[in-house]
Amino acid sequence: MPTKQESGLMTVAAIRRRKDGRTQYLFHQRERIFTLPASAGEQSEPAVRLKQALEKRRPLNVVMDAKDSMILRAEEPTPGALQEFQRYNVLVEKPSKIAPLDVRAIDPTRFNLVDIHLKWPVFRLCQKIIPSYAKAKQIFDFCAGLSCHLPGPYTVNPCIPFQYVIDGCYARAHQMRRIITTRFHYCCEKVFSFATANDDTLAVKADKWGGCCVYWWYHVAPLVRVRLVIKGWPAKFSIVLAMVIDPGMFDKPVLLSTWLAAQENTGCSPHAHVTSYSIQPGSAYTPYYGGGFSTDPSYTATEATLINYSGLTTC
Repeated sequence: MPTKQESGLMTVAAIRRRKDGRTQYLFHQRERIFTLPASAGEQSEPAVRLKQALEKRRPLNVVMDAKDSMILRAEEPTPGALQEFQRYNVLVEKPSKIAPLDVRAIDPTRFNLVDIHLKWPVFRLCQKIIPSYAKAKQIFDFCAGLSCHLPGPYTVNPCIPFQYVIDGCYARAHQMRRIITTRFHYCCEKVFSFATANDDTLAVKADKWGGCCVYWWYHVAPLVRVRLVIKGWPAKFSIVLAMVIDPGMFDKPVLLSTWLAAQENTGCSPHAHVTSYSIQPGSAYTPYYGGGFSTDPSYTATEATLINYSGLTTC
């Protein structure tokens, strides 16, 4: 992947010092885990500014190396940029809880059942669920066909950079949410996974894009509810399953439990662990302070990110 610098106003979600001595910086607006150059100590200007930004909960303009997940500079935003950030930083009203999770203890025969186990209040906001797996697969294939690594023209623009799973899940998920709700007219929530305890990290093997390991502190994808009709005796019955649309990781819709388990690839990291997860309304864009979530109702940030990452690759 070619070296590319990117920048933007970001808020520091956490600063954590690993057991091996490395300091990691987590931003709400990026799923990647960032570090400073080895030459930048704790008293360096970027480190001090990042610490103060976390303490005061204020955004910084951060310049990063997209290839190495390295913070190059941390600068104070201009008054105009800060004002614009505050104007567009609208949060989800009454977000769902963030629930602790032990993926290894999940019983997949029960966990994915919406009406029995996953009784999240957010599901009451929309009732038009996907009527069959075949329709869910059609939606998945339509979204996957918009991948930027495929030759255009695309049915919907901009293309979606599924080939760059290192970052941008929030934009990919939001664009797919727009497609699911406005083109196919079905409900679409978002599922967020988090790795926020100790040295935890989400770790996946990007088998679709070269086989390298990718690390995040959170991940998000569209969650859809899919009705399956089971032929039984003496009569058929139906169940509603929670499934995830994530063409960056899979080739078909998968059960929520499958999606979560894939982020605990211990072959990539012994610290691969999903600490918690949350199912939010589809309007949720990125996590924010105190269990909050930002939105992008105009899809302005979404489209800018999709375009910015369209030419990048994972491995």
